Amino acid sequence: MARLFGTNGIRGILGRGALTLQLVHDMSIALAGHFGGGPVLVGRDGRASSVPISRAVRAALSMAGADCTDAGLVPTPCLQYAVKRLGYRGGIMVTASHNPPEYGGIKPVEADGVEPSRKAELEIERRYFEIEGAPRGSASLPPGGAAATATSPGRIRDGDGGGAVETYLDGIVSLVDAGAIRRRAPTVAIDAGNGAQAAVAPELCRRLGCRTVVVNGEIDPGFPGRGPEPTPENLGGLSRAVAESGADVGVAFDGDGDRS
Repeated sequence: MARLFGTNGIRGILGRGALTLQLVHDMSIALAGHFGGGPVLVGRDGRASSVPISRAVRAALSMAGADCTDAGLVPTPCLQYAVKRLGYRGGIMVTASHNPPEYGGIKPVEADGVEPSRKAELEIERRYFEIEGAPRGSASLPPGGAAATATSPGRIRDGDGGGAVETYLDGIVSLVDAGAIRRRAPTVAIDAGNGAQAAVAPELCRRLGCRTVVVNGEIDPGFPGRGPEPTPENLGGLSRAVAESGADVGVAFDGDGDRS
């Protein structure tokens, strides 16, 4: 049985219980080994804890000798698609998905854009517990550990995020009949839930020639509009927006934008 991984990554309240920056550091080194040294794409959602966790992830990957790129604030599917499309050895999404605002977490992504299998998670945990149990210091990693052969730090690339969002948007547009959508010019109401899709979904609709009506469109770590969980009882605002605007369809997302 996995001791750290749940149904979808590792989640908790940062600094309370199991989720600490030390865990994030050691788990990131373990993941560097699992990914074969990188390069690794790192993204985050809009939670308050996601900023320090993302920094800790990138610092640990560099310490392990793995190159990494900061995708910045992106939806989880954007990171997953970009990992596969842009040829990364793996990805780490810093998110707690639809959990309450105080939660944080990390979700590994394999080179094919899919989360690790349960077998792979157990192997990652084995690496982690080797690292976690070793003495701290310059020789802290056990023989054969995730970064035991790292002789120089990996590069951390910031800036444009490695083109993750553009890759994601271009990929979606390529999979639909964009011309037909533009001719129809539908009205789409979007409830971004103050989450990560606020940075992407409205732009996608604009590129497809849709008129957009956006609810809870400001990214906010407290999710003040209706919370990060798009349950039916939370979607009264979206329902009103659809009715009042005469929208053809309304879509609501969870906190990291991987569910609607």
